[in-house]
Amino acid sequence: MTRRIELIGLPDFPLVEPGDDLAELISASLGRSGDRLMDGDVLVLAQKIVSKAENRYAYLKDVAPSAAAIKLAKATDKDPRIVELILAESEEVLRYRAGAIIVRHRLGYVHANAGIDQSNITSAPENERVLLLPADPDKSAAELRNRLRVDAGVDIGVIINDSAGRPWREGTVGFAIGTAGFEPLVSMIGHGDLFGRPLQITKVAVADELAAAASFLMGQADEATPVVLIRGAGLRKSECDSGRLIRSQREDLFR
Repeated sequence: MTRRIELIGLPDFPLVEPGDDLAELISASLGRSGDRLMDGDVLVLAQKIVSKAENRYAYLKDVAPSAAAIKLAKATDKDPRIVELILAESEEVLRYRAGAIIVRHRLGYVHANAGIDQSNITSAPENERVLLLPADPDKSAAELRNRLRVDAGVDIGVIINDSAGRPWREGTVGFAIGTAGFEPLVSMIGHGDLFGRPLQITKVAVADELAAAASFLMGQADEATPVVLIRGAGLRKSECDSGRLIRSQREDLFR
């Protein structure tokens, strides 16, 4: 039996401003495309539009760098104010070099510059601003799912994705920082392979695989496709959140 998954970039999605209703914007975009949500669909939202809607902007003129931020800024050739925000959003600095600070974000995952970004946002030269990650991406995903379940009468999954680099590999890939409505990590331990041998350690990061697929369609520059509809994934329903995807520090061999 042939398996098929569709990825559909929602068309004509407007620029998002603080306070915008993402559920309404998604519904309007679906209406323009002539499509509608169905049970089992998955919506993948770029982190930026969630952060913008939640007004997660930080204005650099309001940031007073600490001594630690000033020291790290000199070592990384970064704006001390941005470094201060990175430290405030992080639990631990793991590595750094010129232009990049690798941290353990307060939400648990390892991320460059705590996910703080200046790309694809408007910013006045006299009042520069940056965009932080959502305060609680899992909560944001759950609230959007519940809203659409009421409005559209369907049971869907939601992923909030971001992009990050990886050790030993060039380039960025999408990964899930928030999920709702499905099992983000599926254990295959005990399942037989093609020859009947039981799998010993395999777990599938379903949410990350879908986040990466959607990220490819979203693009990283001026594509203006921040929401992707995935149809046919056949996910396991669950109330678990994306925290299951984070490897514990005790099991992490690289920290």
